[in-house]
Amino acid sequence: MVSLAEAPKGGRILEPASAHAPFLRAFREAHGTGYRFHAVEVDPLALDPPPWAEGHVADFLLWEPHETFHLILGNPPYGALGAGARLDPKRRRLYRSRFATWHGRYNLYGAFLEKGVRLLAPSGMLVYVVPAGWMVLSEFRKLRAFLAREGETEVYYLGRAFPGVKVVAAVVRFRKGGRGLRLYDAEGPWFHSPVLLLEDPAWQGEMIRFPDPKALEMEKRGVPLGALFHLHFAARSPEIRSHPLTRTAPGPGLVPILTGRNLKPGEIDYETPYSGLYFPKEAAGLLKPFYATPHLVVGNTRHYRVVAAWDKRAYPWREEFHLLPRMGVKVDPEGLVAYLNGLEVQAYYRGLYREVVPHLTREMLLRIPVPRDLALNQVPFAASAR
Repeated sequence: MVSLAEAPKGGRILEPASAHAPFLRAFREAHGTGYRFHAVEVDPLALDPPPWAEGHVADFLLWEPHETFHLILGNPPYGALGAGARLDPKRRRLYRSRFATWHGRYNLYGAFLEKGVRLLAPSGMLVYVVPAGWMVLSEFRKLRAFLAREGETEVYYLGRAFPGVKVVAAVVRFRKGGRGLRLYDAEGPWFHSPVLLLEDPAWQGEMIRFPDPKALEMEKRGVPLGALFHLHFAARSPEIRSHPLTRTAPGPGLVPILTGRNLKPGEIDYETPYSGLYFPKEAAGLLKPFYATPHLVVGNTRHYRVVAAWDKRAYPWREEFHLLPRMGVKVDPEGLVAYLNGLEVQAYYRGLYREVVPHLTREMLLRIPVPRDLALNQVPFAASAR
């Protein structure tokens, strides 16, 4: 990161969430003195900058300095709101009101990216190491569009760069005022000599995917799954538990409410009550109308693979993606399920997304290409009606 960082002599350099300012120390060791160094840390007990750096006790996301910076670099905090990051309601409202990229279950590092960009001087540079999920997750689509508008973005994909930690990381180098996107492979053997994989001067904030030739050819030849199916989400636990027909013990006419653990490649375990909840089989449509119809079920979190099965019995579910054919579309359930679980689709998934996120997102799922010999089992609506 220090080798990627640039600043003019005499320039202002900032490390947010700095603690003892390891990035400032490393930059000075590599590039020398002659800069104005600043360290910001919300915890006064953690702030321990070197004597040549000016320390600021402040919440970086709410901090309003009276100057901009030529270089901002560091490792911002990670935490999805509601999961790893707990915020009191007042602070959450403050953040939401201040950040244009705040969306859904946002992550603190997204706000750190936006704040850093806004504090850059013209042609200034930001260098962060962050989780790679922002490259594809819908929660970050506003952030990606913001970066595309504000300057030039370079992404160095590191993979599992931190030993013993599950985070899949990427270094973002952003220059304010430029345009376009570059994606580099810096994983494993390419760590010290990153390889340019993708250059898109017209990037507007779309998902950042790896340009795997075979996967892209599959998309070119096939039909997107989203063109064939409507996607639905399962009923959430509070909705299920509050339903008057839900039971916590088996009984006549009741069946287990299925979870992701009931879903296997090409099959569904209808017997094991992993959820601990039961519902009348004949009333499944009262939870979600689509439960009443046999349909395609695809796993949401399967650690970098696609797992699908056809729910022939039309059971109630608590989890996973549920897909019903669009009007006028006929499908071969067995052929489609075998394809989605097959090696070709697994290679497609890994080729485009590697390990950027451990779960299949809605957009990723709907873009999976279906071969035309399976997809062209379509008939016009008028013909199907006859």
